[in-house]
Amino acid sequence: MAALSSSVSSRSYCSGYSASISPVDGNHRHRSLSFLSASPQGLNSHDFCLRFQRNSGRASVFMQDGAIITNSNSTESKSSLKGLKDEVLSALSQEAAKVGVESDGQSQSTVSITVVGASGDLAKKKIFPALFALYYEDCLPEHFTIFGYSRSKMTDVELRNMVSKTLTCRIDKRANCGEKMEEFLKRCFYHSGQYDSQEHFTELDKKLKEHEAGRISNRLFYLSIPPNIFVDAVKFASTSASSVSGWTRVIVEKPFGRDSETSAALTKSLKQYLEEDQIFRIDHYLGKELVENLSVLRFSNLIFEPLWSRQYIRNVQFIFSEDFGTEGRGGYFDNYGIIRDIMQNHLLQILALFAMETPVSLDAEDIRNEKVKVLRSMRPIRVEDVVIGQYKSHTKGGVTYPAYTDDKTVPKGSLTPTFAAAALFIDNARWDGVPFLMKAGKALHTRSAEIRVQFRHVPGNLYNRNTGSDLDQATNELVIRVQPDEAIYLKINNKVPGLGMRLDRSNLNLLYSARYSKEIPDAYERLLLDAIEGERRLFIRSDELDAAWSLFTPLLKEIEEKKRIPEYYPYGSRGPVGAHYLAAKHKVQWGDVSIDQ
Repeated sequence: MAALSSSVSSRSYCSGYSASISPVDGNHRHRSLSFLSASPQGLNSHDFCLRFQRNSGRASVFMQDGAIITNSNSTESKSSLKGLKDEVLSALSQEAAKVGVESDGQSQSTVSITVVGASGDLAKKKIFPALFALYYEDCLPEHFTIFGYSRSKMTDVELRNMVSKTLTCRIDKRANCGEKMEEFLKRCFYHSGQYDSQEHFTELDKKLKEHEAGRISNRLFYLSIPPNIFVDAVKFASTSASSVSGWTRVIVEKPFGRDSETSAALTKSLKQYLEEDQIFRIDHYLGKELVENLSVLRFSNLIFEPLWSRQYIRNVQFIFSEDFGTEGRGGYFDNYGIIRDIMQNHLLQILALFAMETPVSLDAEDIRNEKVKVLRSMRPIRVEDVVIGQYKSHTKGGVTYPAYTDDKTVPKGSLTPTFAAAALFIDNARWDGVPFLMKAGKALHTRSAEIRVQFRHVPGNLYNRNTGSDLDQATNELVIRVQPDEAIYLKINNKVPGLGMRLDRSNLNLLYSARYSKEIPDAYERLLLDAIEGERRLFIRSDELDAAWSLFTPLLKEIEEKKRIPEYYPYGSRGPVGAHYLAAKHKVQWGDVSIDQ
Protein backbone atom coordinates (compact mmCIF):
# COMPACT_ATOMS: atom_id res chain seq x y z
CA MET A 1 0.00 0.00 0.00
CA ALA A 2 1.41 3.36 -0.92
CA ALA A 3 2.21 5.90 1.73
CA LEU A 4 -0.27 8.62 2.63
CA SER A 5 1.01 12.15 3.08
CA SER A 6 -0.53 15.38 4.23
CA SER A 7 0.40 19.00 4.84
CA VAL A 8 -1.32 22.21 5.83
CA SER A 9 -1.80 23.46 2.28
CA SER A 10 -2.55 20.23 0.46
CA ARG A 11 -3.33 16.59 0.97
CA SER A 12 -2.33 13.75 -1.34
CA TYR A 13 -3.65 10.23 -1.25
CA CYS A 14 -2.04 7.66 -3.52
CA SER A 15 -2.98 4.10 -4.26
CA GLY A 16 -1.72 0.98 -5.90
CA TYR A 17 -4.23 -1.83 -5.60
CA SER A 18 -5.57 -0.51 -2.34
CA ALA A 19 -5.32 2.61 -0.24
CA SER A 20 -6.94 4.06 2.83
CA ILE A 21 -7.73 7.70 3.51
CA SER A 22 -7.78 8.31 7.26
CA PRO A 23 -8.29 11.92 8.22
CA VAL A 24 -8.78 12.64 11.89
CA ASP A 25 -11.57 14.87 13.05
CA GLY A 26 -11.57 17.03 16.15
CA ASN A 27 -12.41 14.08 18.36
CA HIS A 28 -9.50 12.04 16.97
CA ARG A 29 -12.09 9.68 15.52
CA HIS A 30 -10.75 7.70 12.57
CA ARG A 31 -12.82 7.02 9.51
CA SER A 32 -11.74 5.51 6.25
CA LEU A 33 -12.42 5.69 2.56
CA SER A 34 -10.93 2.74 0.69
CA PHE A 35 -10.14 2.15 -2.96
CA LEU A 36 -9.84 -1.55 -3.71
CA SER A 37 -8.79 -3.65 -6.62
CA ALA A 38 -11.70 -4.63 -8.80
CA SER A 39 -12.25 -6.70 -11.90
CA PRO A 40 -9.78 -6.46 -14.81
CA GLN A 41 -12.06 -3.82 -16.30
CA GLY A 42 -12.06 -1.92 -13.01
CA LEU A 43 -9.52 -0.03 -10.93
CA ASN A 44 -6.86 -2.69 -10.67
CA SER A 45 -5.53 -1.79 -14.09
CA HIS A 46 -4.67 1.73 -12.97
CA ASP A 47 -2.73 3.21 -10.11
CA PHE A 48 -4.01 6.63 -9.20
CA CYS A 49 -3.21 9.55 -6.89
CA LEU A 50 -5.69 12.10 -5.58
CA ARG A 51 -4.26 15.48 -4.59
CA PHE A 52 -6.65 17.87 -2.86
CA GLN A 53 -5.46 21.45 -2.37
CA ARG A 54 -7.37 22.98 0.49
CA ASN A 55 -6.75 26.62 -0.33
CA SER A 56 -7.38 26.45 -4.06
CA GLY A 57 -10.21 23.96 -3.90
CA ARG A 58 -8.59 21.94 -6.69
CA ALA A 59 -8.72 18.16 -6.80
CA SER A 60 -6.41 16.35 -9.21
CA VAL A 61 -6.41 12.66 -10.07
CA PHE A 62 -3.29 11.25 -11.70
CA MET A 63 -3.51 7.86 -13.39
CA GLN A 64 -0.48 5.62 -13.85
CA ASP A 65 -0.83 5.70 -17.64
CA GLY A 66 -1.33 9.45 -17.82
CA ALA A 67 -2.72 12.40 -15.90
CA ILE A 68 -6.29 13.46 -15.48
CA ILE A 69 -6.59 16.83 -13.80
CA THR A 70 -9.96 17.85 -12.56
CA ASN A 71 -10.71 21.28 -11.10
CA SER A 72 -13.55 21.62 -8.67
CA ASN A 73 -15.27 24.37 -6.80
CA SER A 74 -14.80 22.80 -3.39
CA THR A 75 -15.90 24.88 -0.49
CA GLU A 76 -14.31 24.72 2.94
CA SER A 77 -16.90 22.18 3.99
CA LYS A 78 -15.52 19.77 1.42
CA SER A 79 -12.29 19.47 3.34
CA SER A 80 -14.19 16.84 5.29
CA LEU A 81 -14.09 13.17 4.40
CA LYS A 82 -17.32 13.48 2.42
CA GLY A 83 -15.82 16.31 0.41
CA LEU A 84 -12.77 14.22 -0.41
CA LYS A 85 -14.95 11.30 -1.43
CA ASP A 86 -16.95 13.56 -3.76
CA GLU A 87 -13.72 14.81 -5.35
CA VAL A 88 -12.67 11.25 -6.09
CA LEU A 89 -16.05 10.29 -7.51
CA SER A 90 -16.04 13.31 -9.80
CA ALA A 91 -12.56 12.46 -11.06
CA LEU A 92 -13.10 8.75 -11.69
CA SER A 93 -15.45 7.29 -14.22
CA GLN A 94 -18.86 6.16 -13.05
CA GLU A 95 -17.98 2.53 -13.76
CA ALA A 96 -14.74 2.74 -11.77
CA ALA A 97 -16.53 4.42 -8.91
CA LYS A 98 -19.04 1.61 -8.70
CA VAL A 99 -16.40 -1.10 -8.41
CA GLY A 100 -13.77 0.88 -6.54
CA VAL A 101 -15.41 2.58 -3.61
CA GLU A 102 -16.71 0.72 -0.60
CA SER A 103 -19.25 2.05 1.85
CA ASP A 104 -17.99 4.43 4.54
CA GLY A 105 -18.57 1.89 7.31
CA GLN A 106 -15.96 -0.53 5.98
CA SER A 107 -12.42 -0.52 7.37
CA GLN A 108 -9.52 -2.43 5.86
CA SER A 109 -7.07 -2.31 8.77
CA THR A 110 -6.95 -3.23 12.43
CA VAL A 111 -4.70 -2.31 15.35
CA SER A 112 -3.49 -4.98 17.76
CA ILE A 113 -2.10 -3.59 21.02
CA THR A 114 -0.02 -6.00 23.11
CA VAL A 115 0.84 -4.95 26.66
CA VAL A 116 4.00 -6.90 27.51
CA GLY A 117 4.12 -7.18 31.29
CA ALA A 118 0.35 -7.03 31.61
CA SER A 119 0.27 -8.26 35.21
CA GLY A 120 2.47 -5.42 36.50
CA ASP A 121 1.43 -2.29 38.37
CA LEU A 122 2.07 0.09 35.47
CA ALA A 123 -0.15 -1.93 33.16
CA LYS A 124 -2.95 -2.22 35.70
CA LYS A 125 -2.86 1.35 36.99
CA LYS A 126 -1.98 3.31 33.84
CA ILE A 127 -1.91 1.48 30.51
CA PHE A 128 -5.23 -0.41 30.55
CA PRO A 129 -7.13 2.57 32.06
CA ALA A 130 -5.63 4.84 29.40
CA LEU A 131 -6.67 2.47 26.62
CA PHE A 132 -10.18 2.31 28.02
CA ALA A 133 -10.34 6.11 28.22
CA LEU A 134 -9.37 6.32 24.55
CA TYR A 135 -12.05 3.78 23.69
CA TYR A 136 -14.55 5.69 25.84
CA GLU A 137 -13.82 8.88 23.92
CA ASP A 138 -14.09 7.05 20.56
CA CYS A 139 -10.43 7.69 19.82
CA LEU A 140 -9.43 4.12 18.95
CA PRO A 141 -9.89 2.68 15.45
CA GLU A 142 -13.06 0.77 14.63
CA HIS A 143 -11.19 -2.55 14.62
CA PHE A 144 -8.76 -3.07 17.48
CA THR A 145 -7.73 -5.84 19.85
CA ILE A 146 -5.83 -5.66 23.13
CA PHE A 147 -3.67 -8.53 24.32
CA GLY A 148 -2.03 -8.89 27.68
CA TYR A 149 1.25 -10.83 27.67
CA SER A 150 3.23 -11.82 30.74
CA ARG A 151 4.70 -14.82 32.55
CA SER A 152 1.76 -15.09 34.96
CA LYS A 153 -0.71 -17.87 34.29
CA MET A 154 -4.05 -16.24 33.56
CA THR A 155 -7.16 -16.72 31.43
CA ASP A 156 -8.94 -14.09 29.35
CA VAL A 157 -11.63 -13.87 32.02
CA GLU A 158 -9.09 -13.41 34.81
CA LEU A 159 -7.36 -10.65 32.84
CA ARG A 160 -10.69 -8.88 32.32
CA ASN A 161 -11.51 -9.13 36.03
CA MET A 162 -8.10 -7.70 36.91
CA VAL A 163 -8.39 -4.85 34.41
CA SER A 164 -11.99 -3.98 35.31
CA LYS A 165 -10.96 -3.05 38.86
CA THR A 166 -8.89 -0.11 37.63
CA LEU A 167 -11.14 1.29 34.90
CA THR A 168 -12.88 4.61 35.43
CA CYS A 169 -15.21 6.66 33.23
CA ARG A 170 -15.05 10.30 32.24
CA ILE A 171 -16.92 12.61 34.59
CA ASP A 172 -19.00 14.09 31.77
CA LYS A 173 -20.11 10.75 30.29
CA ARG A 174 -21.16 8.47 33.12
CA ALA A 175 -24.49 7.40 31.58
CA ASN A 176 -23.19 4.56 29.44
CA CYS A 177 -20.14 3.70 31.53
CA GLY A 178 -21.08 0.11 32.30
CA GLU A 179 -21.99 -0.64 28.69
CA LYS A 180 -18.77 0.85 27.37
CA MET A 181 -16.72 -1.05 29.92
CA GLU A 182 -18.25 -4.38 28.91
CA GLU A 183 -17.62 -3.65 25.22
CA PHE A 184 -14.01 -2.73 25.95
CA LEU A 185 -13.33 -5.82 28.07
CA LYS A 186 -14.63 -8.04 25.24
CA ARG A 187 -11.72 -6.71 23.17
CA CYS A 188 -9.17 -7.74 25.83
CA PHE A 189 -7.42 -11.13 25.69
CA TYR A 190 -4.47 -12.78 27.37
CA HIS A 191 -1.52 -14.96 26.41
CA SER A 192 0.94 -16.31 28.92
CA GLY A 193 4.56 -16.63 27.87
CA GLN A 194 8.19 -16.00 28.62
CA TYR A 195 9.79 -12.77 27.42
CA ASP A 196 12.73 -14.65 25.86
CA SER A 197 10.76 -17.38 24.10
CA GLN A 198 10.40 -17.40 20.34
CA GLU A 199 7.85 -20.20 20.63
CA HIS A 200 5.59 -18.19 22.93
CA PHE A 201 5.70 -15.09 20.73
CA THR A 202 4.91 -17.26 17.72
CA GLU A 203 1.84 -18.53 19.59
CA LEU A 204 0.91 -14.91 20.31
CA ASP A 205 1.27 -14.13 16.60
CA LYS A 206 -1.21 -16.88 15.73
CA LYS A 207 -3.76 -15.50 18.19
CA LEU A 208 -3.31 -11.97 16.86
CA LYS A 209 -3.90 -13.18 13.30
CA GLU A 210 -7.12 -14.90 14.37
CA HIS A 211 -8.50 -11.61 15.68
CA GLU A 212 -7.18 -9.57 12.77
CA ALA A 213 -9.32 -11.68 10.45
CA GLY A 214 -7.34 -11.04 7.30
CA ARG A 215 -7.32 -7.25 7.59
CA ILE A 216 -4.19 -5.16 7.20
CA SER A 217 -2.61 -5.62 10.61
CA ASN A 218 -0.92 -2.82 12.55
CA ARG A 219 0.73 -3.89 15.79
CA LEU A 220 1.79 -1.89 18.82
CA PHE A 221 3.82 -3.51 21.62
CA TYR A 222 4.04 -1.70 24.96
CA LEU A 223 7.04 -2.94 26.99
CA SER A 224 5.92 -2.55 30.59
CA ILE A 225 8.78 -4.72 31.84
CA PRO A 226 12.18 -4.26 33.55
CA PRO A 227 14.88 -2.85 31.24
CA ASN A 228 17.11 -5.92 31.55
CA ILE A 229 14.63 -7.92 29.44
CA PHE A 230 13.78 -5.22 26.88
CA VAL A 231 16.05 -6.63 24.21
CA ASP A 232 14.83 -10.23 24.49
CA ALA A 233 11.21 -9.14 24.25
CA VAL A 234 11.93 -6.87 21.28
CA LYS A 235 13.91 -9.60 19.53
CA PHE A 236 11.13 -12.17 19.61
CA ALA A 237 8.28 -9.70 19.14
CA SER A 238 10.05 -8.42 16.03
CA THR A 239 11.07 -11.76 14.55
CA SER A 240 7.99 -13.80 15.51
CA ALA A 241 5.04 -11.46 16.06
CA SER A 242 5.52 -8.36 13.91
CA SER A 243 3.05 -7.33 11.24
CA VAL A 244 3.69 -8.45 7.66
CA SER A 245 1.13 -6.14 6.04
CA GLY A 246 1.09 -2.99 8.19
CA TRP A 247 3.29 -1.21 10.71
CA THR A 248 4.91 -2.54 13.90
CA ARG A 249 5.81 -0.13 16.71
CA VAL A 250 7.29 -0.66 20.17
CA ILE A 251 6.84 1.65 23.16
CA VAL A 252 9.79 1.48 25.56
CA GLU A 253 9.46 2.73 29.15
CA LYS A 254 12.30 4.43 31.01
CA PRO A 255 14.92 3.96 32.32
CA PHE A 256 16.83 4.00 29.05
CA GLY A 257 20.06 2.77 30.64
CA ARG A 258 21.99 4.08 33.64
CA ASP A 259 24.56 6.20 31.80
CA SER A 260 25.84 7.01 28.33
CA GLU A 261 27.46 3.61 27.86
CA THR A 262 24.51 1.44 28.91
CA SER A 263 22.06 3.67 27.06
CA ALA A 264 24.06 3.43 23.84
CA ALA A 265 24.29 -0.35 24.25
CA LEU A 266 20.52 -0.59 24.71
CA THR A 267 19.85 1.57 21.64
CA LYS A 268 22.28 -0.50 19.56
CA SER A 269 20.60 -3.74 20.67
CA LEU A 270 17.10 -2.43 19.91
CA LYS A 271 18.19 -1.27 16.47
CA GLN A 272 19.29 -4.79 15.60
CA TYR A 273 15.61 -5.64 15.35
CA LEU A 274 13.83 -2.29 14.87
CA GLU A 275 14.26 0.88 12.86
CA GLU A 276 14.50 4.15 14.77
CA ASP A 277 11.03 5.20 13.62
CA GLN A 278 9.58 2.01 15.15
CA ILE A 279 10.94 2.81 18.63
CA PHE A 280 8.79 5.07 20.81
CA ARG A 281 10.72 5.98 23.97
CA ILE A 282 8.06 7.20 26.33
CA ASP A 283 8.48 9.92 28.95
CA HIS A 284 4.99 10.34 30.35
CA TYR A 285 5.74 13.86 31.61
CA LEU A 286 5.86 15.05 28.00
CA GLY A 287 2.21 13.99 27.73
CA LYS A 288 1.10 16.20 30.61
CA GLU A 289 -1.43 18.82 29.52
CA LEU A 290 0.54 21.80 30.84
CA VAL A 291 3.82 20.57 29.36
CA GLU A 292 2.20 20.24 25.95
CA ASN A 293 0.70 23.71 26.44
CA LEU A 294 4.16 25.15 27.04
CA SER A 295 4.88 25.61 23.33
CA VAL A 296 1.39 26.97 22.70
CA LEU A 297 1.80 29.52 25.48
CA ARG A 298 5.09 30.71 24.08
CA PHE A 299 4.68 30.54 20.31
CA SER A 300 1.05 31.63 19.95
CA ASN A 301 1.06 34.60 22.37
CA LEU A 302 2.89 37.73 21.27
CA ILE A 303 3.31 38.96 24.84
CA PHE A 304 5.56 36.01 25.80
CA GLU A 305 7.80 35.19 22.85
CA PRO A 306 9.70 38.54 22.83
CA LEU A 307 10.39 38.13 26.57
CA TRP A 308 11.71 34.55 26.24
CA SER A 309 15.44 35.32 26.51
CA ARG A 310 18.27 36.41 28.79
CA GLN A 311 17.31 40.04 28.23
CA TYR A 312 14.14 39.71 30.31
CA ILE A 313 14.33 36.40 32.19
CA ARG A 314 16.47 36.27 35.33
CA ASN A 315 16.20 32.53 36.04
CA VAL A 316 14.01 29.50 35.33
CA GLN A 317 13.11 26.82 37.88
CA PHE A 318 11.90 23.26 37.32
CA ILE A 319 10.55 21.85 40.56
CA PHE A 320 9.35 18.32 41.25
CA SER A 321 8.35 17.11 44.71
CA GLU A 322 6.58 14.07 46.14
CA ASP A 323 5.17 13.89 49.64
CA PHE A 324 5.88 10.17 50.01
CA GLY A 325 8.99 7.98 50.09
CA THR A 326 9.89 4.79 48.25
CA GLU A 327 7.38 2.73 50.26
CA GLY A 328 8.46 -0.75 49.27
CA ARG A 329 9.86 0.20 45.84
CA GLY A 330 13.28 1.05 47.20
CA GLY A 331 14.94 -1.89 45.47
CA TYR A 332 14.24 -0.41 42.04
CA PHE A 333 14.83 3.18 43.10
CA ASP A 334 18.14 2.46 44.83
CA ASN A 335 19.61 1.28 41.55
CA TYR A 336 18.88 4.62 39.90
CA GLY A 337 18.35 7.46 42.37
CA ILE A 338 16.51 10.75 41.97
CA ILE A 339 18.88 12.23 39.36
CA ARG A 340 18.36 9.37 36.89
CA ASP A 341 14.72 8.84 37.84
CA ILE A 342 13.52 12.44 37.52
CA MET A 343 16.17 14.95 36.48
CA GLN A 344 17.89 13.29 33.52
CA ASN A 345 14.58 12.59 31.79
CA HIS A 346 11.44 14.39 33.03
CA LEU A 347 12.93 17.74 34.02
CA LEU A 348 15.58 17.87 31.31
CA GLN A 349 12.98 17.15 28.62
CA ILE A 350 10.79 19.98 29.90
CA LEU A 351 13.83 22.28 29.99
CA ALA A 352 14.61 21.47 26.34
CA LEU A 353 11.03 22.22 25.31
CA PHE A 354 11.09 25.46 27.27
CA ALA A 355 14.41 26.74 25.93
CA MET A 356 14.33 25.59 22.29
CA GLU A 357 14.27 27.97 19.34
CA THR A 358 11.14 28.27 17.23
CA PRO A 359 10.92 25.08 15.16
CA VAL A 360 10.39 25.20 11.40
CA SER A 361 7.04 23.46 11.88
CA LEU A 362 5.15 21.32 14.37
CA ASP A 363 6.49 18.21 12.65
CA ALA A 364 8.02 15.78 15.15
CA GLU A 365 11.49 15.89 13.60
CA ASP A 366 11.58 19.71 13.51
CA ILE A 367 10.69 19.93 17.20
CA ARG A 368 13.11 17.20 18.24
CA ASN A 369 15.89 18.83 16.20
CA GLU A 370 15.51 22.03 18.22
CA LYS A 371 15.46 20.12 21.53
CA VAL A 372 18.72 18.37 20.62
CA LYS A 373 20.34 21.73 19.85
CA VAL A 374 19.47 22.92 23.36
CA LEU A 375 20.89 19.79 25.01
CA ARG A 376 24.11 20.03 23.01
CA SER A 377 24.51 23.69 23.99
CA MET A 378 24.39 22.98 27.70
CA ARG A 379 27.45 23.55 29.86
CA PRO A 380 28.87 20.48 31.65
CA ILE A 381 27.36 20.24 35.14
CA ARG A 382 29.82 20.97 37.91
CA VAL A 383 29.64 18.99 41.16
CA GLU A 384 29.77 22.24 43.14
CA ASP A 385 26.53 23.26 41.40
CA VAL A 386 24.71 20.19 42.70
CA VAL A 387 23.24 19.37 46.12
CA ILE A 388 22.13 15.83 46.96
CA GLY A 389 20.09 14.68 49.94
CA GLN A 390 18.40 11.67 51.51
CA TYR A 391 15.36 11.71 53.78
CA LYS A 392 15.66 10.53 57.36
CA SER A 393 13.13 9.44 59.94
CA HIS A 394 10.95 12.15 61.43
CA THR A 395 8.13 12.23 63.99
CA LYS A 396 5.31 14.70 63.44
CA GLY A 397 1.95 14.84 65.19
CA GLY A 398 2.67 11.62 67.02
CA VAL A 399 3.33 9.79 63.74
CA THR A 400 6.82 8.49 62.96
CA TYR A 401 7.80 8.50 59.30
CA PRO A 402 10.57 6.08 58.24
CA ALA A 403 13.96 6.96 56.83
CA TYR A 404 14.90 5.90 53.32
CA THR A 405 17.19 3.19 54.65
CA ASP A 406 14.36 1.87 56.87
CA ASP A 407 12.75 0.53 53.68
CA LYS A 408 13.44 -3.24 53.76
CA THR A 409 14.07 -3.25 50.01
CA VAL A 410 16.89 -0.68 50.37
CA PRO A 411 20.44 -1.87 51.17
CA LYS A 412 21.65 -0.79 54.59
CA GLY A 413 23.94 2.21 54.47
CA SER A 414 22.80 3.20 50.98
CA LEU A 415 24.02 6.62 49.80
CA THR A 416 21.52 6.86 46.95
CA PRO A 417 20.09 10.40 46.84
CA THR A 418 16.34 10.87 47.23
CA PHE A 419 16.74 14.62 46.65
CA ALA A 420 18.84 16.67 44.26
CA ALA A 421 19.10 20.31 43.25
CA ALA A 422 21.26 21.56 40.40
CA ALA A 423 22.12 24.73 38.51
CA LEU A 424 22.42 24.29 34.74
CA PHE A 425 23.43 26.74 32.01
CA ILE A 426 22.83 26.93 28.26
CA ASP A 427 25.71 28.47 26.38
CA ASN A 428 23.92 30.05 23.44
CA ALA A 429 22.94 33.57 22.42
CA ARG A 430 19.42 33.37 23.83
CA TRP A 431 20.20 31.99 27.30
CA ASP A 432 23.82 32.89 28.06
CA GLY A 433 24.22 33.46 31.79
CA VAL A 434 20.65 32.54 32.80
CA PRO A 435 20.63 29.89 35.56
CA PHE A 436 18.20 27.01 35.01
CA LEU A 437 17.60 25.48 38.42
CA MET A 438 16.25 21.97 38.92
CA LYS A 439 14.98 20.54 42.17
CA ALA A 440 13.51 17.08 42.69
CA GLY A 441 12.87 15.04 45.80
CA LYS A 442 10.87 12.43 47.65
CA ALA A 443 9.31 12.62 51.12
CA LEU A 444 8.98 16.41 50.95
CA HIS A 445 6.29 18.65 52.41
CA THR A 446 4.05 18.65 49.32
CA ARG A 447 3.37 16.96 45.99
CA SER A 448 3.85 19.25 43.01
CA ALA A 449 5.49 19.77 39.65
CA GLU A 450 5.89 23.25 38.26
CA ILE A 451 7.89 25.57 36.05
CA ARG A 452 8.72 29.02 37.45
CA VAL A 453 10.01 31.84 35.25
CA GLN A 454 11.35 34.77 37.24
CA PHE A 455 11.74 37.96 35.24
CA ARG A 456 14.31 40.68 35.76
CA HIS A 457 13.76 43.81 37.84
CA VAL A 458 12.26 46.85 36.20
CA PRO A 459 15.22 49.18 35.49
CA GLY A 460 14.88 52.53 37.27
CA ASN A 461 11.66 51.37 38.92
CA LEU A 462 9.69 54.44 40.00
CA TYR A 463 7.97 52.50 42.77
CA ASN A 464 10.98 51.04 44.57
CA ARG A 465 10.09 53.02 47.69
CA ASN A 466 6.61 51.53 47.65
CA THR A 467 7.75 47.92 47.36
CA GLY A 468 10.23 47.90 50.20
CA SER A 469 13.80 46.65 50.09
CA ASP A 470 13.04 43.10 48.83
CA LEU A 471 13.27 43.46 45.07
CA ASP A 472 12.51 39.74 44.68
CA GLN A 473 9.00 40.51 45.86
CA ALA A 474 8.65 43.16 43.17
CA THR A 475 9.53 41.14 40.07
CA ASN A 476 7.10 39.39 37.78
CA GLU A 477 6.92 35.60 37.81
CA LEU A 478 5.19 33.22 35.40
CA VAL A 479 4.20 29.93 37.03
CA ILE A 480 3.09 26.86 35.08
CA ARG A 481 1.77 24.29 37.54
CA VAL A 482 1.90 20.88 35.88
CA GLN A 483 0.33 19.03 38.81
CA PRO A 484 -1.79 18.95 40.88
CA ASP A 485 -4.53 21.56 40.24
CA GLU A 486 -3.18 22.46 36.80
CA ALA A 487 -2.85 26.20 36.38
CA ILE A 488 -0.97 29.03 34.70
CA TYR A 489 -0.60 32.29 36.58
CA LEU A 490 1.41 35.47 36.27
CA LYS A 491 2.47 37.45 39.30
CA ILE A 492 2.16 41.20 38.78
CA ASN A 493 2.45 44.32 40.93
CA ASN A 494 -0.61 46.51 41.33
CA LYS A 495 -1.87 49.33 43.52
CA VAL A 496 -3.93 48.49 46.58
CA PRO A 497 -7.21 50.46 46.48
CA GLY A 498 -7.14 53.50 48.79
CA LEU A 499 -5.85 57.01 49.10
CA GLY A 500 -2.27 55.98 49.70
CA MET A 501 0.23 54.50 47.25
CA ARG A 502 0.83 50.94 48.39
CA LEU A 503 1.72 48.15 45.99
CA ASP A 504 0.62 44.57 46.26
CA ARG A 505 1.40 41.29 44.47
CA SER A 506 -1.52 39.71 42.62
CA ASN A 507 -1.97 36.72 40.35
CA LEU A 508 -3.51 36.74 36.90
CA ASN A 509 -4.72 33.18 37.19
CA LEU A 510 -5.87 30.52 34.75
CA LEU A 511 -7.02 27.63 36.90
CA TYR A 512 -7.88 24.78 34.56
CA SER A 513 -10.55 23.24 36.79
CA ALA A 514 -12.41 26.57 36.89
CA ARG A 515 -11.99 27.45 33.21
CA TYR A 516 -12.56 24.05 31.61
CA SER A 517 -15.27 21.64 32.67
CA LYS A 518 -13.78 18.75 30.70
CA GLU A 519 -11.57 16.39 32.63
CA ILE A 520 -7.90 16.62 31.69
CA PRO A 521 -6.74 13.40 30.00
CA ASP A 522 -4.02 11.34 31.63
CA ALA A 523 -0.60 11.67 29.99
CA TYR A 524 -0.63 8.00 29.00
CA GLU A 525 -3.80 8.52 26.99
CA ARG A 526 -2.21 11.18 24.82
CA LEU A 527 1.02 9.23 24.33
CA LEU A 528 -0.72 5.96 23.49
CA LEU A 529 -2.91 7.74 20.95
CA ASP A 530 0.16 9.41 19.42
CA ALA A 531 1.92 6.05 19.14
CA ILE A 532 -1.08 4.51 17.41
CA GLU A 533 -1.24 7.44 14.99
CA GLY A 534 2.53 7.47 14.43
CA GLU A 535 2.99 10.94 15.94
CA ARG A 536 6.52 11.06 17.41
CA ARG A 537 6.63 14.65 18.65
CA LEU A 538 6.38 13.72 22.35
CA PHE A 539 8.72 10.73 22.18
CA ILE A 540 12.49 10.77 22.62
CA ARG A 541 14.82 10.25 19.66
CA SER A 542 18.09 8.33 20.09
CA ASP A 543 20.38 11.36 19.55
CA GLU A 544 18.28 13.30 22.03
CA LEU A 545 18.80 10.52 24.56
CA ASP A 546 22.55 10.49 23.88
CA ALA A 547 22.79 14.24 24.47
CA ALA A 548 20.87 13.98 27.75
CA TRP A 549 23.09 11.20 29.08
CA SER A 550 26.30 12.95 28.00
CA LEU A 551 25.28 15.85 30.22
CA PHE A 552 24.59 13.81 33.37
CA THR A 553 26.93 10.81 33.10
CA PRO A 554 30.13 12.62 34.23
CA LEU A 555 28.27 14.07 37.24
CA LEU A 556 26.80 10.70 38.26
CA LYS A 557 30.17 8.95 37.98
CA GLU A 558 31.87 11.54 40.15
CA ILE A 559 29.14 11.34 42.83
CA GLU A 560 29.17 7.54 42.91
CA GLU A 561 32.90 6.92 42.56
CA LYS A 562 33.73 9.38 45.34
CA LYS A 563 30.82 8.01 47.44
CA ARG A 564 29.59 11.49 48.14
CA ILE A 565 27.48 11.52 51.30
CA PRO A 566 24.03 13.10 50.86
CA GLU A 567 22.74 15.81 53.18
CA TYR A 568 20.00 14.33 55.35
CA TYR A 569 16.65 16.04 55.67
CA PRO A 570 13.57 15.16 57.76
CA TYR A 571 10.71 13.29 56.09
CA GLY A 572 8.03 15.87 55.25
CA SER A 573 10.37 18.88 55.21
CA ARG A 574 11.33 21.21 52.35
CA GLY A 575 14.55 19.31 51.71
CA PRO A 576 18.22 19.97 52.53
CA VAL A 577 19.30 23.44 53.57
CA GLY A 578 22.07 23.17 50.99
CA ALA A 579 19.52 23.67 48.21
CA HIS A 580 18.85 27.20 49.47
CA TYR A 581 22.57 27.99 49.57
CA LEU A 582 22.88 26.73 45.99
CA ALA A 583 20.10 29.07 44.85
CA ALA A 584 21.60 32.00 46.76
CA LYS A 585 24.98 31.32 45.13
CA HIS A 586 23.37 32.10 41.79
CA LYS A 587 21.35 35.04 43.23
CA VAL A 588 18.10 33.10 43.04
CA GLN A 589 15.33 32.43 45.54
CA TRP A 590 13.31 29.25 45.10
CA GLY A 591 9.85 30.32 44.01
CA ASP A 592 8.04 27.55 45.88
CA VAL A 593 9.20 28.81 49.28
CA SER A 594 8.19 32.46 48.87
CA ILE A 595 5.47 33.89 51.06
CA ASP A 596 2.93 34.36 48.28
CA GLN A 597 3.69 31.23 46.26
